[in-house]
Amino acid sequence: MDAMKKQAAIDALNHIMELELAGVVRYTHYSLMVYGYNRIPIVSWLKGNADESLAHAHKAGELVTLLGGHPSLKIGALLETEQHDIGDILRESLDLETTALSAYYALQKIVEGNSVLLEEYAREMIVAEELHLDEVNKMLRRPGAIEVFAAT
Repeated sequence: MDAMKKQAAIDALNHIMELELAGVVRYTHYSLMVYGYNRIPIVSWLKGNADESLAHAHKAGELVTLLGGHPSLKIGALLETEQHDIGDILRESLDLETTALSAYYALQKIVEGNSVLLEEYAREMIVAEELHLDEVNKMLRRPGAIEVFAAT
């Protein structure tokens, strides 16, 4: 991989790391703000997402160092909407996962034909993020609804 592509890949991986670290903070915050009868399974799901985001951030950082780069100490945008209804939290999660998915697609485009390792990593993460999006989308549907949730 030439030096320009390598630096672009490092930048993309650092951006992914920042997004995933923001996911850790946001999912942790969301888990603390859930109230009501369904609190326990939803909190557990949110904590699981925080743990997974941390693992994703760590993997991106490892790849930055594999390429000879320096992992970012930044954290992506932390939006506090003051909306803590489960639906609001899930819609924010949908936005978070969509942003992460775009970042992985951007990485894939940069490394395509230049690094099998990074191509496979990007594909694996795209699959994981698309499955997350599907999971959140299904949670946002009304019981019995088959149609994909679309924000209005």
